[in-house]
Amino acid sequence: MPILRINMRTRTATTEPTPLAWQTLGGRGLVARILLDRVPATADPLGPRNVLIFAPGLLAGHRLSSVDRISVGGKSPLTHGVKEANAGGRTGWAIARLGYHAILVEDQPDDGSWWVVHASPDRVTFEPADPWLGLGTYEAAERLLDHYGASSQTALALIGPAGERGLRAAGVAHIDQDGVPSRMAARGGLGAVMGSKGLKALVFEPAGRAPLPLADPQTFRQARKTYLRALLDHPQTKIYETYGTAAMVQMCNRLGGLPTRNFSQGQFEHAERISGEALRQHILQRDGQGATAHACMAGCSIRCSNIVPDPQGKPLVSPLEYETIALMGSNLGIDDLDAIARLNAYANDLGLDTIDLGAALGVAAEAGLWRFGQANRALALVQQIYDDTPLGRLLGHGAAQTGRVLGVRRTPAVKGQAISAYDPRAIKGTGVTYATSPQGADHTAGLTIRARVDHLDPTVQGPVSRKAQILMAGYDTLGVCIFAAFGFARAPETIPQLLRGRYGWEVPEDVLERLGLETIRLERAFNRAAGFTRAHDRIPEWMTQEPLPPHNSVFDVPDEVLDSLWADV
Repeated sequence: MPILRINMRTRTATTEPTPLAWQTLGGRGLVARILLDRVPATADPLGPRNVLIFAPGLLAGHRLSSVDRISVGGKSPLTHGVKEANAGGRTGWAIARLGYHAILVEDQPDDGSWWVVHASPDRVTFEPADPWLGLGTYEAAERLLDHYGASSQTALALIGPAGERGLRAAGVAHIDQDGVPSRMAARGGLGAVMGSKGLKALVFEPAGRAPLPLADPQTFRQARKTYLRALLDHPQTKIYETYGTAAMVQMCNRLGGLPTRNFSQGQFEHAERISGEALRQHILQRDGQGATAHACMAGCSIRCSNIVPDPQGKPLVSPLEYETIALMGSNLGIDDLDAIARLNAYANDLGLDTIDLGAALGVAAEAGLWRFGQANRALALVQQIYDDTPLGRLLGHGAAQTGRVLGVRRTPAVKGQAISAYDPRAIKGTGVTYATSPQGADHTAGLTIRARVDHLDPTVQGPVSRKAQILMAGYDTLGVCIFAAFGFARAPETIPQLLRGRYGWEVPEDVLERLGLETIRLERAFNRAAGFTRAHDRIPEWMTQEPLPPHNSVFDVPDEVLDSLWADV
């Protein structure tokens, strides 16, 4: 499978053979390899030398349940290091089906022009993006799909006004199986990188392409069957189908790790009002187009997504995830699911990461710009991002920048990226992940909440985090959703079998761990070249000093544990 290179300055698209060192990597691992090989580590993230990468996972393109994710990558304008953000939707499947191992978007226009790139089986074309500039992702996606006469196989990756303006918390939106731009590669500011390329949208049309070849169809299909059975038999699959990721609200609240009022508390007195159970009833009680279970991509058997309706029963947002409920709900002192869903919809339309925006709003409340719990005021602040006011632009740059400008010490960020919805003082293994992951504060890089340990014990967290980080880096390289891991954990032999069936590779049984470790090695190499040191692998100092109610715990995992976690990598 070749590499597609898109040069935004010359408006040319060329293909080249995939280098040997890239062929056995996909997704997140391939992002890291390409950055090391093609991007100077000291490059300006929003300058012409950075490369925006779209890399399907190694197993994408076959409609395996929850295994068609896309990794979007580049040097992050938030962390100034390696960044990969992955998403569901159609993009990963479509790029793989078009026959590309990865797509590299390079350089930037020297005339300030904006473009839409359309890739079909026989050609790649450039069209001026003027008709869609300034539009939110919802309207822009609808108009783009109408313009290109899209089919049910068409994929679309685009940015909203936040990405166009270079706001550092901007993400890249992808359409789901319903054509809604609801799947966000949100973290790390990659939407701003896409905007720096003068690229409003990429349209992928794989219709007419034959299915991807299998080196050993029988092995692949048997492994697929075994994996799917293991996934469906896992009890967590049913829980996520019933409650979605919002099931985590009550669990984190019980553990005392639910971000509340700008991470000043670990429990929210109204957690039950925004819980997965409450959200399910909220959707069911409104006749209309809501859904408690929804697949973000074709072929997904978990269906952990949802569609939240407005009071008239019309779709308001999809999905409303735990991280958004926490960062835009309890973190802001808001207990109204309608208000949280509307904040989510605004963020999606702007093309912003709900985690970094929610954290920035919490910092703004800490600074006295509004009072916690005032949902209408929070919505008005997000409206300022639409209106492109100075305060709106500041919030759109995320929590770290907002904290610096407003002089707020209690700013929840690591390596410039906002901490997600698991307070590291109560769930300390995930705190180790925040500190030591090359990705910055990202729970998807190694969430430890299901580990059978005392989450408050600082002495046991290093190995727990390391194992979680390696596994997740491996899954991200394969293109596997975090929840598909339930099936692979029960049938781990299916991963090497699927790779053998797809590519004919003779891979070891521990290939997942090897892919994960190699990915982290590559990412750390890039970050070192970019100037990262041990000092970057730290939780904010205030979290090591300020006790978190109700356990009154601080983040006290020793620095020696953080410094030695990747000593062999």
